Amino acid sequence: MQSDASGGLPAITLKNVHKRYGPLQVLDGLSLNVERGEVYGFLGRNGAGKSTTIRLLMGITQADEGVVSLFGENIGDALIPIRQRIGYVAQEQHFYPWMSPKALGNFLKGFYPNWDKQRYAQLLERFELPLKRKSAVFSGGMKAKLALSVALASKPQLLILDEPTAGMDPVARREFLDLVREESTHAGTTTFFSTHLIDDIESIASRIGIVENGKTIYDGSLQALSRGVVAYRIDAENDYPDALPGEFVKHAAQVLQHMQGPQHRTLILRFADEVPADMPLNLGWRRHSLSLEDIFIAVVAGQTQGRN
Repeated sequence: MQSDASGGLPAITLKNVHKRYGPLQVLDGLSLNVERGEVYGFLGRNGAGKSTTIRLLMGITQADEGVVSLFGENIGDALIPIRQRIGYVAQEQHFYPWMSPKALGNFLKGFYPNWDKQRYAQLLERFELPLKRKSAVFSGGMKAKLALSVALASKPQLLILDEPTAGMDPVARREFLDLVREESTHAGTTTFFSTHLIDDIESIASRIGIVENGKTIYDGSLQALSRGVVAYRIDAENDYPDALPGEFVKHAAQVLQHMQGPQHRTLILRFADEVPADMPLNLGWRRHSLSLEDIFIAVVAGQTQGRN
C-alpha cells in the first residue's frame, strides 16, 4: 500500500456539497465524514442522491459547491493518484465481453501501481471464477465477484461499493459480504457501502449515513441510532385516544411516526440521548422492538413530515 501523508484525516469528507442538474437540485448541502478503516453504510431511497454522491467521490462529476476530499486531498486536485487508491464495485458490471478473468487481470495491472497478482489469483479461486472463460457468459453474481476481485487486487485504501449485491442469490451475497468484512478487519481498508438492502448494512457496517432529498439526515453509529429511535405500542381496544407513553414524549426530540392500525396504535419517537429503560409508561403502553429497516423508514418519514 502506498504511503499516506494525510495522517489521521478522514478517508472521506463531504462538507455542504451541492449538485444540480439543470433545474433539479440533487444534492442540497450534503455533509458526512468516513473515518479510516471503518465500514460506512450509505442509505437512502431511490433518488435521494446516493448515486450522485458516488460519482463525485469517483471524480466522474464535480460539485457545484462544497468540499469533496479523499485522504485529506481535494479530489479535483489529484484525480489520477487518488483513483489509484480506490477500488470500485458497481451494481452493473461492464467488462469487455471477450475478456476472461485472466486477460482482464493482465490488462488492468498496468493501471494500478500496487496490483497484487497473487492476491488476484487467490480471489478468483475463492470465488470459483473460471480463469479462461469469457466474462460475457458470467451471471450477474459472478460479474460482481469478479469486480470485487479486481478492486481488492489493486490493494485499495478505499473500497467504494455501489449497490453491489442487488440481484445476488443469498449464498453469493454472503460470500461477497464476508470478504468485504475480512478486508476491513485484516487489511484496514475503508469501505463506503451504498445500498438499499438494509440487511447488508446491518451485518457489516459500524456507522451509517442516511440521505434524503440530497441532505444528510443521520450520520453516526448504528448503536446510537438504535438506542435513539424507540417505538411504543398500545392495543387498539384500549380507550386512550389521547394518551401517550408518559414521560417519554417530554424527552423526545421528534415524533417520527404515529400510526393507527386495526389492532395496535404505534408511536415512534427519536431521542437526542439514550432512553432510560426504567422510565415509566402510561397505562397500556409497552416498548416495541424495531429492526434497522423499521428505523430507516421512520427516520425518512419523519424528515418528510418535517417538510410539510
